Amino acid sequence: MTDEHKAAIAEGREQNRSVRIYLEAIEGNKPKRGRKRSPESIAQRLTAIEAALPTADPLTRLHLIQERTDLNAAMAGAESTVDIAAIESDFVAVAKSYGQRKGIDYATWRELGVPRAVLQKAGITKTG
Repeated sequence: MTDEHKAAIAEGREQNRSVRIYLEAIEGNKPKRGRKRSPESIAQRLTAIEAALPTADPLTRLHLIQERTDLNAAMAGAESTVDIAAIESDFVAVAKSYGQRKGIDYATWRELGVPRAVLQKAGITKTG
């Protein structure tokens, strides 16, 4: 295997990584339907669940414990922040060449939720 071939493989892996991380980030940060829960409202509900658990029947306890797990996960998710700007910058740098190499067109990127402005920055257009 030549050095040129090895470099091309390494570049492809780096492009794959940048695209995957960006797509995961935009999917994970999609706005959810409904009213957003504040940390205070989550804490209040967790307190109410803890108070209700000792006297709850087994089926209700099952649901309360699951709700507690979901609320703790929501709280942890709200505390972690993603630097979408840096991830987006990496994506913009490789998206056009990655898309050309893999045959991915504008409509496919859009269907995955990549914003028009990001595609424009990457040089990906509707016409190719």
